[in-house]
Amino acid sequence: MPDFTAAATQRARVRVPLRFQDGYGVDAELVTFHGLADGLEHVAVVLGDPAPGTTPLVRLHSECLTGDVFGSARCDCGPQLREAVERIAERGGVLLYLRQEGRGIGLYNKLDAYALQDEGLDTYAANAALGLPEDARDYTAAAQMLTALGIGELDLLSNNPDKADQLRSLGIEVKGRVPTGVFATPDNVRYLRAKVLQTQHTLPLGALAGLTAG
Repeated sequence: MPDFTAAATQRARVRVPLRFQDGYGVDAELVTFHGLADGLEHVAVVLGDPAPGTTPLVRLHSECLTGDVFGSARCDCGPQLREAVERIAERGGVLLYLRQEGRGIGLYNKLDAYALQDEGLDTYAANAALGLPEDARDYTAAAQMLTALGIGELDLLSNNPDKADQLRSLGIEVKGRVPTGVFATPDNVRYLRAKVLQTQHTLPLGALAGLTAG
């Protein structure tokens, strides 16, 4: 395993009861870390308890203020977060909440990109028009967090092949990739189609065919 993944250590663990607007609730442990490579305050949300001999289910969830907090319909981040918490709690595993707003470009830049999307650009072309990477996320800190938690192999809850590829390159064994649900609306259908066509996300295009952008 690469040496840098051994640098992070657990800083603190605290029990937090999670409660969602639809009434779902579960108790979690939130874990903070020392020594993360990017210096950001990422958090691990430990949920459930994997049965002996089973592989933990893990999601790398990039922070999305607009979707996770305000319920924006321009993306599927809020519904994915809600789904992930329940699915991981049922099986046992960890959700890594990563401070990577806007695929790593930050909140203000993401909102600037939204304005360009309103003019017709897709989510990736809008980033490029701002002189920014299509996806600036690096998962070194995620690999460090998993290693500090004692997780060397996992099933990854994600539609994004890049997450699995990066984790594998960082010494984490991704045994399988489990797709999330399809949370399509007229407001996010162009965004979801772009993820399929530009970065090979495993979302069925057929499920998006009947929707039109709002």
